[in-house]
Amino acid sequence: MKTIGLIGGMSFESSAVYYRRINEMVRERLGGLASAEVTMHSVNFESIVALQKAGAWDKAAARLGDVALRLQIAGADCVLICTNTMHLIAPEVAANISVPLIHIIDETAKAIHEAGCKRPLLLATRYTMEHGFYTDRMKNLGLDIMVPEANDRTTVHDIIFNELCAGKVLDSSRDNLMAIIERARAKGADSIILGCTEICLILDPDHLPLPGFDTTTIHARAAVDFALESEMVADEKDAA
Repeated sequence: MKTIGLIGGMSFESSAVYYRRINEMVRERLGGLASAEVTMHSVNFESIVALQKAGAWDKAAARLGDVALRLQIAGADCVLICTNTMHLIAPEVAANISVPLIHIIDETAKAIHEAGCKRPLLLATRYTMEHGFYTDRMKNLGLDIMVPEANDRTTVHDIIFNELCAGKVLDSSRDNLMAIIERARAKGADSIILGCTEICLILDPDHLPLPGFDTTTIHARAAVDFALESEMVADEKDAA
């Protein structure tokens, strides 16, 4: 089994979901008391948020690039940035290591294509919805991304930072998100991307009016696939 390296803490609420889901998937696939080989470096989110607000993405890239390298030195065979927003600097982080960086946007696009969807609504932080790195990469991967209107983008962003990252899950906010989804469906959205790793705390992708794609689970599954690739090949050879 290969070792999964996690850059966590952005926020720790979603990092805990990553850790649990990765281990649950490994146990489901291998049985018994199997669990994943994981190395995590959890950063102080407050310091990262300060860099986001200041637009200091170069400093954020240097910080996470250093963390990624530390994970590699500690034995990680791959690295995941456990947040959608900080994939804005994924190229810089990937350039700082020689092991694979498993990219959350690429893995999500694969899942959407496999489901036959073409025009997903992106629910995420303002940085992810407005900066262009996410929608541009998705466009290059053949998907026509929709984002909410300006007022709705503010609502989603505030729910993420003021509530979900602080461990608050409010029914009223869930209702607001569902209303945003309904407005997007009326405009032609055919699916929903839970494009912030905390949104799975408030929305269940299996109970939405459109097909839902939880980026946290998709990203975690890709890491498990990578980590267990040699195990699965060995099992197939044994079966043959």
